[in-house]
Amino acid sequence: MAKTDNKYSSAQEALADKVRRVPDFPAEGVLFEDLTPVLADADALNAVIREMAEASKQLGGDLIGGLDARGFLLGSAVAFDMGVGILAIRKQGKLPPPVITQEYQTEYSTAALEIPEDGMQLEGKRVVLVDDVLATGGTLVAATNLIERAGGKVVGYVVVLEVDGLGGRERLGDAPLVVLDDGGR
Repeated sequence: MAKTDNKYSSAQEALADKVRRVPDFPAEGVLFEDLTPVLADADALNAVIREMAEASKQLGGDLIGGLDARGFLLGSAVAFDMGVGILAIRKQGKLPPPVITQEYQTEYSTAALEIPEDGMQLEGKRVVLVDDVLATGGTLVAATNLIERAGGKVVGYVVVLEVDGLGGRERLGDAPLVVLDDGGR
């Protein structure tokens, strides 16, 4: 049963209080924003999930797509709150065949995401993709392509944080994007 009393009135308040900011990680000049303390605090997690679920409901999703790995944590809780299913979008090699695979470029290499080819019906499903951070947008674009190849439609994106200046927002196209900690956007 979800908690009803919460010390945070908003996800932004919880994130401001609990996100661990680590300068110069993983490289000099980068400010790493670690969500681990948010996930470990019941009130902070509740505030984040409540707002992610509300945004996902407004986008009209009837299925949540959670991206490996933190998107699984967030997406599962959002799906539970909404009373819908969760599609775990896995990194390559984690699922038994047959799978649908979508390769994409990272900053340093090529990677791939996968979903099962059978055992579920995505045709006509309205999917909201949930993840922790939007940076370059590569994983969300790859996940979108996977969903579309399986017959579903991505109706929007809900993320906790966005890294400015990496072009991720622009790569997502016309589907709505909700960022909980929007930095005043």
